Amino acid sequence: MPYVVTRSCCADASCVLACPVNCIHPAPGEPGFGQTEMLYVDPRTCVDCGACTTACPVDALKPHTGLTEAELPFLELNRAYYDAHPHEDRAPMAIVPPQRRTSAREVRVAVVGAGPAGLFAADELLRYPGVTVTVHDRLPTPYGLARAGVAPDHQDTKQVARLFRAVESQPGFSYRLNTEIGRDLHHEDLLRDHHAVIYAVGAAGDRRLGIDGEDLPGSASATDFVAWYNGHPDHSATPYALDGERAVVIGNGNVALDVARILTADPDTLSRTDISDRALAALRTSRVREVVVLGRRGPAEAAFTLPELIALAALDGVDVLVEGWPADVPPDATPKTRVLAELAARTPVPGRRRIVLRFRTRPVRILGEDRVTGLTVESTDKVESTDEVESIETIEASLVLRAIGYRARPVPGLPFDEATGTVPHERGRVRPGAYVAGWIKRGPSGFIGTNKSCAQETVSALLDDLEAGLLTAPASGGPVSGHPEAVGLDGWRAIDDAERAAGRGQERPRVKIVDREELLAAAARRRPQRVGRRSSS
Repeated sequence: MPYVVTRSCCADASCVLACPVNCIHPAPGEPGFGQTEMLYVDPRTCVDCGACTTACPVDALKPHTGLTEAELPFLELNRAYYDAHPHEDRAPMAIVPPQRRTSAREVRVAVVGAGPAGLFAADELLRYPGVTVTVHDRLPTPYGLARAGVAPDHQDTKQVARLFRAVESQPGFSYRLNTEIGRDLHHEDLLRDHHAVIYAVGAAGDRRLGIDGEDLPGSASATDFVAWYNGHPDHSATPYALDGERAVVIGNGNVALDVARILTADPDTLSRTDISDRALAALRTSRVREVVVLGRRGPAEAAFTLPELIALAALDGVDVLVEGWPADVPPDATPKTRVLAELAARTPVPGRRRIVLRFRTRPVRILGEDRVTGLTVESTDKVESTDEVESIETIEASLVLRAIGYRARPVPGLPFDEATGTVPHERGRVRPGAYVAGWIKRGPSGFIGTNKSCAQETVSALLDDLEAGLLTAPASGGPVSGHPEAVGLDGWRAIDDAERAAGRGQERPRVKIVDREELLAAAARRRPQRVGRRSSS
């Protein structure tokens, strides 16, 4: 097999389009595209040309001769995928539609949210002649979870930023960062200066457990913890209780695995990443030796992806174990259970830090008076069908992190469905002139590349409304409204340059600036003039 995908990839189809023999699937237009955990290379038809590796923005593709021992399981994943999905028909993977033209000479669109969803929407819009896009974000830095959500030990995934740098370098693109819609500007301001507004604000909140003790010091959101170690300005100074030997993570998705890895990682290894310096200093003095990851359902239903599990199982210097394998789950039921069963059979090495995966367990109460001292859990082996509790036990811990999912917050001026945590829409259209993309549109699901097809659908709805005469031309003819502290593209590039320069001195990809005022100071060093003009509203 010449080339292999070796991790959860961005799935944006760059490699698919680069492949001259259509050997990477699922491709655009095929079932599963944008929803599968990763793409797969067909070993029967790959011609070893290397075009996919050049196109891949996150370096997920490797020749089979370059695989490490930890990456060898991906060979079997590729083979198993094509056993189940042979793709014998080899249908065209990306039929290029005729270039759509807009009737207006100039179309101005505001995008709110500079994460992957917003930047893919901007990229899609800029494919059309005459369209200009201004991307707003309340932070002084763009890229959303690609900057503040991807774990620092996954630097390869963070290379998706190369795609975003290409998007922001296009003619017609501009930033208005450090601009909060609803405070610095309002929806009406944006509509006065643009034909339409696309909201791609993501899901910044988290789901709560709803149990006693959840608000004790030492109980926190895993999403906030991730933001802390990634240097998010809103969370970089938050203190966390790392003075106990055990931490518990409730939930077993990819975020839970990220948190468990960072808590047990060698700080010297993390020092070569872009982790926040404050978080690194705290982790160097951490006493945490064990992280227990609790999942309410069984091994086969675990929320984490198989590539992330394979990477976890291959960690050096950390024991990864499964506690209490359910008797009714065949170890070879699925590829995921095969890996988990192997972990369950491992013998722990004395003295090592460890990550313990527990299934069919849910929290009942977080314990403590002035701070967390542990939590009470119960088995769900029989609760699923009979609501009878089989067993209750107490786990001692000084830190409890809930990782049970992201949740969007309402957007001022737009309807909001509390049950789904999304803005109701039709193909991304909330109403003519107002649109949604990304997690605020579809909920916290999919991968980075899923935002590409999501953006295409939303932009198509916007252009339909434009051609139907449903969008109002901007009232202003000059530059878009801003405010004195807005950060433009030059300001962001100044921040980026400063972080990269600091990183080169320490042999790191970058040293993040984590305080808002310091970010604004760095942005001002290369900003040629004040960005935008003061809004009259």
